[in-house]
Formats: sequence, structure tokens, C-alpha cells
Amino acid sequence: MTSDALVIARPAGPPQQLLLLFHGVGADEHDLLPLGRQLAAEFAQACVLSVRAPQACDGGRGYQWFAVRDTDEQRRIERVAQALPGFLDTVRHWQRETGASVAQTALVGFSQGGIMALEATRDREAPAGRVASIGGRFAQLPRRATPGTTLHLLHGKRDPVMPYALTLQAAEHMLRLGADITADVLPFVGHEADTRMADCLVRRLRTYVPLRIWREALASDPGSPDTPRH
Repeated sequence: MTSDALVIARPAGPPQQLLLLFHGVGADEHDLLPLGRQLAAEFAQACVLSVRAPQACDGGRGYQWFAVRDTDEQRRIERVAQALPGFLDTVRHWQRETGASVAQTALVGFSQGGIMALEATRDREAPAGRVASIGGRFAQLPRRATPGTTLHLLHGKRDPVMPYALTLQAAEHMLRLGADITADVLPFVGHEADTRMADCLVRRLRTYVPLRIWREALASDPGSPDTPRH
């Protein structure tokens, strides 16, 4: 089932990018409006939407992608798996609505929304060329990398809700699998998607060249130097 979404920006013609934002537990589609506006200002030809989670929050306020009451590691895995088909349907719905391809699509999730965005890439063909998680985590670490998708992990070092060590662990694991991934830990940031996080995300989206493009360039020019670090 497709969740409601707040259209933050939509160009008159076909968009060059589709940026889908997914909020955290107990919030709604308006929660990431400041982040969405900043992304819209940076990417003028992008369609930017903030998507509302489909379930009323069991905490009594806002919405959730999956239940958090009485959760543990195993229950989280099971609940995310149950929620994922609907999440993927929502991404595909907006791709059809806007005409955006997988390569043109970026998923940006905060907290629980970050979990859903990352899990959409785990051990399957990903629905987006870029996936960013802010203060999120994998419900369980992947067994293999996802070709064609770049992951951006962003975390506040002062996050009291989702320890930043989870981002470091995931980044190290994904690098061992050969994934295309960046990880940024911001020293004075907590569990929030504020302007500092937005600035970091914009910088990654604007300046980081996906590994697949470097590999294509190297394949076409065997005399080129090794892939640069970012």
C-alpha cells in the first residue's frame, strides 16, 4: 500500500532526480521538511517527496514503518521483513508517477526510515542508485554488496538512541564485501537530521563519484591510476 507523501518540490518537466525521504518513528511526513527543502534548493531539477509511514505509532503519536513495542534484535528483523514489501511498493509507485529510473532515485531515511532504506538494498537488487541513512542501521548486516548502488551512512557521535558504532560496524562490513559506501560521523550531533547532517549529505550527493563510474573509466583506459579514495 502506498503511503501518503508531502511533495516538497516538483519541477515542471521530467525530474532529473527523485529524492524520497523517510521519517523516524513517532513522526510524520512533515518531520523532514527542512531537510527536504535544503535538498530541493541544491537540486533544482529534482522531485523531492517526504513519505508518511503507513502505521499509526504504537507510542501514541505520529507514524511508524514497523512496531517498536517489545522489540529486540530478532523481532526487529521480522518486523522489518514484514514491512519491506509495502515500502518497496511505495518507492516503485513514485518512480512510476515521476518517470524516474532506479539510477535517478535516492532514498534518504532518518532513524527508523534509515533502517527501511538500508534494508531495501540488503541482499537484493536495490530500488535506488543512492541510499542514505541518517542515524539508522541495518536490521541485519548483508551477506553481499549490491552492485550499482552507493550507500551513504551518516551518524551523530552524540546519538543516544542509535549508537554511532553501528554505522562504523556496517561500513567496515560492507567495505569487506566490496560495497560502494561512505560513512560520516559528525562529532557534535545527536539523533537528528539537522542542517549539519543536511550539509554533509548534500556534499556526498554532489561530490562523491560512485565506484561503478570509476570502474567503468578504468576499464576503458587501462593506463589510468588506481581508483581514488574519497
